[in-house]
This record gives sequence, structure tokens and C-alpha cells, in this order.
Amino acid sequence: MADEKIIGYCFSCREKHEILDYQAEWAANGSPGIRGKCANCGGTIYKVGRLPAHDTLPKPEIKPRKRKTKKKKEKKTRRSGKLVIVESPAKARTIGKYLGRGYTVKSSVGHVRDLLKSRLSVDVEHDFQPEYRVPNDKRPLVKELKAAAAKAKEIYLATDPDREGEAIAWHVQEAAEMEPERTKRVVFNEITKTAVQEAFEHPREIDMDRVDAQQARRILDRLVGYKLSPLLWRKIHGRLSAGRVQSVAVRLVVDREREITKFVPEEYWTIAAELSQIKYREEEERPYFLAKLHKINGADPELHSQEEVTPHVDALEKAEYKLGKVRLGKRNRRPAAPFTTSTLQQEASRRLGFNTGKTMRVAQQLYEGIDLDGEGRVGLITYMRTDSVNVAKDAQREAKSYINNRFEPRYVPVKPPKYKTKSKSAQEAHEAVRPTSVNRVPKTIKAHLKRDQYRLYQLIWDRFVASQMAPAQYSTVSADIWAGEADVAVEKRPYLFRATGSTLEFPGFLALYEETRPEDKP
Repeated sequence: MADEKIIGYCFSCREKHEILDYQAEWAANGSPGIRGKCANCGGTIYKVGRLPAHDTLPKPEIKPRKRKTKKKKEKKTRRSGKLVIVESPAKARTIGKYLGRGYTVKSSVGHVRDLLKSRLSVDVEHDFQPEYRVPNDKRPLVKELKAAAAKAKEIYLATDPDREGEAIAWHVQEAAEMEPERTKRVVFNEITKTAVQEAFEHPREIDMDRVDAQQARRILDRLVGYKLSPLLWRKIHGRLSAGRVQSVAVRLVVDREREITKFVPEEYWTIAAELSQIKYREEEERPYFLAKLHKINGADPELHSQEEVTPHVDALEKAEYKLGKVRLGKRNRRPAAPFTTSTLQQEASRRLGFNTGKTMRVAQQLYEGIDLDGEGRVGLITYMRTDSVNVAKDAQREAKSYINNRFEPRYVPVKPPKYKTKSKSAQEAHEAVRPTSVNRVPKTIKAHLKRDQYRLYQLIWDRFVASQMAPAQYSTVSADIWAGEADVAVEKRPYLFRATGSTLEFPGFLALYEETRPEDKP
């Protein structure tokens, strides 16, 4: 052969290498191919492609495939009923109760197709085309769904309302060979009778933009993990994995750790004075307030060592302190927005000691439905995978009515509160994580919930109701205190201290709930 350099993908090395001793050949279907040895490992590499040698190489005779003809005519299937497919059996039980007769609800139990585990399953040479396969353990289920779909007059894919749910719906349709003309997509953010019935009244087609977004993420997961994980096994040790997200996260952690290591700490001192009014001078346990040193001779204090601090402390211990300007004001504190997935995980960690996995597992149970006396199986919260803080108007009206009845009219804000979603890529059609009805007060349904379910539901309920309440109102005071020699005019003294304080005048949302800080621990 010519000395032309040919590159191909070696599945043994899991990367591209030069093909040595290559030969032109024809595949059984008549397509041209190149076969040779990997320059790295010596294994066989086959690559689809054409060489000049193909022009003189006899092409194999391609025999047309015979189609099997059925001796008996197929009977036309009479279709009836409506088939609904969701991801989980628990969700299926809840939805089935709302739909009633004429509907059959089945579960896909998660994904029904995935990339093959035995190879890359992504054709990087042809627009990164993925190669999907139904896992062996899912084949009986897919067969069952296919049979049910063949008999159904209408098919509804009611998987979760996010990219992953959209992809599951598409995979189910493809794997079970469902006709698009009979297949509709329905979505709802909460599993309640009203929401489910509303969704089935307004079905739509599968959103392929969302499906493609999920496929892109899955392909990236495979490309990154398939290439990097073997490298980790060789360089560090086995059982390590690299992924699209965790690899970047590790990089961020490493970069921050390097910054910390390089950081040279700089000593910094502050001065504060415990002050009390003259009238309490003779009392042993006199009340005092704390004032922080704000200025020295009109400039910000920069004290970097005890040697720099000591002369000022000596002077201040002998100084006379006089009250200067006092400023009175008002301040409002707004409640925190209702939960998104990330803020729910953070708050559940701080307040309840839940890790992220436990939080999402318990939230899934609350979303899919709990059996309540008199109501049957009910979804208690909206969909918990969301980055939106939007709230439906009906939910706001219900919250307003509840707050007005439990507290007083002044605890209801003049206008319904609006919160801005921080994420630029937020799926705005979604809602924040909230109770499906604030009238299901946690303590009234506690007997039907497990301990972790109750604690998480209480947290979600409190946060949402508080987010719909009026702001807390404070009276604030800021006082300037001058220190120096007694014979110097007050505002010409070298040391200016400032004391601030606030008093809660109206609790507003704090009557129900206060957000924790990152440093707070359960």
C-alpha cells in the first residue's frame, strides 16, 4: 500500500492511533473499509473509508435480503382505552386514583434505554451520534409496555417535567415503538387532582429541544468518563471515576486549595469599647453596650500588630467619651424566597442534618404521594428538581387566605411578593418547591408521615408560607461617640467610635420562620 498515514479509533486503547499494514476491503453490505494493526497495542483496527486500492478491488455481490411473508393476513387490532406511562410505581398509584376508569397507568421504572456499557457508544466521526440499547433487565418491561401501547387508543407519557423526564418519555416511545400520532406528552408540577386533570386537558408533543439537551449532557458524561476514568485507574488507583461535573468540581477545589496555600496571612487588629451611661457608674453589674472604633483622626484604623494597638489602648483608657450624633431609622427585612433544589438541600443540611441524597429521596416520596385519611393518596409538594422561585397565582391566593386567618391582616403584604430566579438557565415554566396546599398543615398530617418525611415537609411548608408574609420591621439606631482629652471639643477628638442597634417592631414572617445562616449547624 501507499505510505499515506491512516488514523483510526482503537477500542483496546480507547483512543485514536495510526493504522499500520492496512489493507482495503469491502464489507458484506458493499461499503468500503480499511483494516490494519494499531501502532500502539498491535490490535486490529477497522475503519470505514475508501482507499485508491478499492478501485481495483472486486466488489462483493450483494444479495437482496428476502423478506418473510406471512401466510395469514394480520387481523386489524381493535384499540381501546388510554395508556399512561410514568417513571415510578408510587407515582403511578397516585395518578391512577385521579384519572379513574378508562385509563391504565404503568411505570417505566426510570430509564428504559441507555448507551452500551461495553464500548463508547458515541460515533465521534458522525456528529457524535449515540448508540442506545435496552438493558437486559428492562427488556421484559419494554415488551410489556409495547404490548399495552399496541392495544391502547391513546398513549400519554406523564414523566417528570424536566429535561430528564422529557428524555425518558422519548426513550419509552422509541423503545416500545409507539406511533407518534397516538402518543401525547403531559406534564404537571404537582401530583394533585386539579393539576393532573389540567395537564390531560392540554397535552402536547414531546419537546425534542429538551430531549437533545439531555442527550448532549449524557454524551458528554460518556465522553469524559470513558476517556478519563481509565487514566485515573492507571495513575492513581482503581474504582475512581471522572465525570462531566465532578471533574470540573475537583478542579475548582484544587484551585481554591492552591490559593489558600499561597495566601500569606496578614495580622489585623480591631478595637472595641464596652461603654455604659454615667448614671450606672456606681453599680457593680452595670448594663453596657459595645462600640467599635470607626476612625482615628478621620481615617480608617489600620492596626497590624499589638505594638501598633497598645499606644491607642493606653490613650483610650484615659480618655473622656462624649456622645455625638445619633441617627434613628427604620429597616425592613424581607423573607427568603421559596425553595429551589439547591436551597432546599442547603437548608435541610443545616437544620435537619440531611445529606443531599437523603433530602432528594424524602422529597421524592412527598412529591409522589402519601396516603391520607379522607383524601387517599396525595402529592404533598411540587416537583423538587427546580431552579425556579416562581409561584402559581392560585398558590399565592391560598397562602394569603391562610395567613390572614391564622395571624392578622397586617401579616399579609400589600402586594403578592415576587422573587427573581438567580439562574440564567432556569426553566421558568417550573415552580419553586412548595406544599401543594398550605391547608395541609404539617401537624394535622403528622400521623401519616414518617419522621424524616414530617421534618422535611415542615421545613418546606414553613419556608413557603413565610415567603408569602409581610417583611419584618425594625427600628434602628446609630450613635457616634468621640473619645479624647476632656479639654478638646467633642468632634475634634481623635477617636470616633460607632455603636449600632436595632429593635424588632413587627415580626412579620419571623413569627413563623427564619432562614439559617451558612455557619449555623443542626
